[in-house]
Amino acid sequence: MNIWKKKTTEQVLQSIEKTSLKKNLTAKDIGALGIGAVVGVGIFVATGEGAHAAGPAVIISFILAAIVACFCGLCYSELATMFPVAGSTYSYAYIAFGEIIAMIIGWCLTAEYLVACSAVASGWSGTFQGILKNIGITIPKIISASPSNGGIVDLPAILIIALITALLCYGMRESAKVNNIIVGVKIVIILLFIGLGAAHINISNYKPFNPYGWKGIFAGTAIIFFSYIGFDAISTSAEEAKNPERDLPLGLIMCLAVVSVLYISVAFVLTGLVPFKEIVSENAVPGALSRIGIYWGSSLVGVGAIIGIMSTLLVVLYGQVRVFMVMSRDGLLPKFFSKIHPTHKTPYISTIITGSVAAIIAGFLPLDIIVQFLSIGTLLGFIVVSLSVIRLRKTMPDFKRVFKCPGVPYTPILTIICCITLLSRLHLKTWIGFIVWLVIGFIVYFTYGRKNSLLQNEDN
Repeated sequence: MNIWKKKTTEQVLQSIEKTSLKKNLTAKDIGALGIGAVVGVGIFVATGEGAHAAGPAVIISFILAAIVACFCGLCYSELATMFPVAGSTYSYAYIAFGEIIAMIIGWCLTAEYLVACSAVASGWSGTFQGILKNIGITIPKIISASPSNGGIVDLPAILIIALITALLCYGMRESAKVNNIIVGVKIVIILLFIGLGAAHINISNYKPFNPYGWKGIFAGTAIIFFSYIGFDAISTSAEEAKNPERDLPLGLIMCLAVVSVLYISVAFVLTGLVPFKEIVSENAVPGALSRIGIYWGSSLVGVGAIIGIMSTLLVVLYGQVRVFMVMSRDGLLPKFFSKIHPTHKTPYISTIITGSVAAIIAGFLPLDIIVQFLSIGTLLGFIVVSLSVIRLRKTMPDFKRVFKCPGVPYTPILTIICCITLLSRLHLKTWIGFIVWLVIGFIVYFTYGRKNSLLQNEDN
């Protein structure tokens, strides 16, 4: 068996034609999916984490992240319009580099999405309980905290994942409508924070602006970069787009523009309101308004955070399910992961399994939002996408490209250099955890995936 065997374009196009998924998503829906993924825990939590690493210069960290994300978005747009198939980076790697690289990337995405989903649910639970305490309601600790934190189970985290799982099982069209509403609400809430906070900025909080030098700026960029997982989530929606050649690039550009403006603006206002060392990450945005005495605004922003984080959960869980579905369809995971519901046209078994695993992790394990671990998967995925653009320009020069990434090979090469630079800023323990997960992936592939791969068995 040849573990480097690649998919042909004919095989990819056949899988697109055979899909049972409904094509319901417009460019607006796709852009909102990306915004839903990116503008959630990233803006409400990672902004504070980034400020601790870079000081007020986290503003520059966000600008750098936006530039790198822009380069990545151009590469994603070319591949997504060439191959509008679910699975995103996993599918592109299968075509450009072969099965073993595709399996590695798919496994990376699995860790990224599962940990993200569980972490976001835990963050949602903490924020939700904080809001309830503000109005005099306290949930007993025994059912609102993990065993290591003095409870038995974090029930709110489990319940929110169960709710999102049920919605995704019911239908993607309905899920997209709910996501669009939530995205609209949280954009209004964030604009409210920017509007209220801008009038109370204390210029002295920006001094020193860059206390840790460029090392701190790059560290801040590495920490916050996981937020841009939204690009990968957008490309997993390709099979459900009404007009993928037009809608995917538009959705990506829409997402990048909105997200970049919001992140940079929030970072500017937040570090102007609160000395960066005093920012509480778990309550960064609402806490900043409380600090200047705008309690009604703090409460409103807190409620907005509760609602906004739900859309992050929805998109992260959606992306994970679609990656599982495509890997299963290729034979690298058991077939039940790709079974489509006859009525709702969703991969319901995969959705239920993914939601259940995420709920168990969020409910019973002491899970902080390990943003650095999530960043590894995101950055490696972006590197593979960039390499795929360069390779396919050479191996498939005549293939129709509705959208062409400008400046190839320089744009992808610059993207790769930026991603490697950010990866080098991550801690050793983060890499150790990631390598352990990767070893498990190799075991799964060599004991199951390689034997059951449709590509490997097509001649048998």
